[in-house]
Amino acid sequence: MMTPHFVGPPDAPGLISDLEPEIRRLVDGLLDGMRGKTRIDAVDEFAYPLPVTVICKVLGVPLEDEPRFHRWIETALDAWEYGPETASEEFRARLAGGNQAVQEFGRFTAELYDRYARQPGPGMLSAMVNEDGPEGRMPKGLLTSNALLLIFAGHETTVNLIAHSVLTLLRHPDALENLRRRPELIVSGVEELLRFESSVQFWPTRSAVEDIDIAGTTIPKGAPIFLAYGSANRDPRQFTDPDELDLERRDNQHLGFGQGIHFCFGAPLARLEVQNAVGEFVRRVENPRLVEDPPPYRRNQIFRGPRHVLVDIDGIRD
Repeated sequence: MMTPHFVGPPDAPGLISDLEPEIRRLVDGLLDGMRGKTRIDAVDEFAYPLPVTVICKVLGVPLEDEPRFHRWIETALDAWEYGPETASEEFRARLAGGNQAVQEFGRFTAELYDRYARQPGPGMLSAMVNEDGPEGRMPKGLLTSNALLLIFAGHETTVNLIAHSVLTLLRHPDALENLRRRPELIVSGVEELLRFESSVQFWPTRSAVEDIDIAGTTIPKGAPIFLAYGSANRDPRQFTDPDELDLERRDNQHLGFGQGIHFCFGAPLARLEVQNAVGEFVRRVENPRLVEDPPPYRRNQIFRGPRHVLVDIDGIRD
């Protein structure tokens, strides 16, 4: 099988860190756009625009195409169910719509492949199309499926993490005030926020490579395994007071980005985006208050995040 060759870290070690000035500019622009408002949606106006703009820049996806793939992603997400609802007529209709959305998204990434094959451009996708890896160029089918994954994963979980970070801090005013007084806590704070509210609850693509004995039960080789990241991140055997938010938590070995060979390829970018976004939100937004708690959540068992987080504010600081 062809090994994917990504033109990113470690081949381009400055790719992520060099984005910080642009990320800061985007964050400032989003917050500046809230001036004069007394109520904002922290998802639509903040958590979503930042990561989708950044991933389009990194990959070389035209930002004007965002409304198209955003619609496909939302439709596909609404079709991911694993409970008894899958037997209903309503789910089968959503599943058909989700499958159609994925097919359209696949055609879109194939169009990007053809475009960059004809005329190379900026970004990782063009480099993946035109550069030879150790085993030659990546086949079109493999590259387009990887492009789809990178576009989707490159922003969806980060949107949820930013939204959950704002939501969690507003639910914990002492932590919010501590972070405002001590902005250096943003690095450890983002790790704790990721542990506390896991953007991904589980991933349904794991299987046992051999028989595994756990607590008197044998998981046979080849059996599917659903790893519940959200549960693991609240394991009292690993975390002291796991249901408490501690922005200074030590030895925070959470599974928010996976682990081992499955560790998230985009974790450094997500961390950079969320540290800048949440840090500036805390610093610049005056007296933020939740309008609705809990806010409305999307219906998805894998990707957990609110559809909207309405916040009343007194203003935006410079």
